Amino acid sequence: MNEHENLSVGADARRNVPARPWSPGETTRQDTLLRYLGAVATAAAKHAGPEAQAPSSPVSTAALPAPPPAPPPERALPLVRDVMDVPAASVRESLSYRDIARLLAREHAGALPVVDAEDHVIGVVSESDLLAKVAFEASGHRPGPIGRLRERRIHGKARGDTAADLMTSPAITVLPGATVAEAAWLAALSRLKRMPVTDHGGRLVGMVGRDALLQALIRDDDGIRAEVEAMIQACCPPAERDTVTAAVHDGIVELTGRMPSASVARLVAEVEAIADVVEVKNLLTAA
Repeated sequence: MNEHENLSVGADARRNVPARPWSPGETTRQDTLLRYLGAVATAAAKHAGPEAQAPSSPVSTAALPAPPPAPPPERALPLVRDVMDVPAASVRESLSYRDIARLLAREHAGALPVVDAEDHVIGVVSESDLLAKVAFEASGHRPGPIGRLRERRIHGKARGDTAADLMTSPAITVLPGATVAEAAWLAALSRLKRMPVTDHGGRLVGMVGRDALLQALIRDDDGIRAEVEAMIQACCPPAERDTVTAAVHDGIVELTGRMPSASVARLVAEVEAIADVVEVKNLLTAA
């Protein structure tokens, strides 16, 4: 192996090494994230047809693609109003950037909605907006006459001193009557951890976070087990039902017992199709 090949192998090895040691809960956290992503993808795949359809509950998407409609009644998900945080902290449009920084720190938030005198959400101001302002002021950089339009816009925004000057607008918001699947779809597309919840008039009524959506989308193991057991009752003849047992751990279904080969293939396929099932371990033996 020559020197160039040695360097390439070393670079590949470094890319595969985590930047920091994994915490004890890292594997569980990643499994949960994958289940969340799977739930959002399943909602999209089930309800997105060849032509985009409007969601069952209106969502302000700020020109983003339409989220999937609500799931069928048998798997009805809770609504945003069921999982949102109330009351929600907000920033007045006239608040100075130093006071915005203090409020973000006090609320332990990376971003907050900006509201007018009637509580209409007119934008969102974040730590990134404040950092951009400080960075431009510290650098003294000014875009030239032929500077890129985006650079000139960022510079103009960074020169502001109030929330109205610094905020990102329009804000991406969701209605309290939207389903968590719709909200999760919107949050994924817009790469947001938290979104303002507004009424039909655009007034702030709450905030909904990705963690709350995650918990609402992902059923616990008991819920999955109940559906698997109901499926066993539906798929298996009465004589075979008592010979099959299901155990569920972190979304992984383990099937044990004895049943005819033809029934095994059908049951495994049905269980694999259940939403939130990460994996099916088939330990069934042919009767």
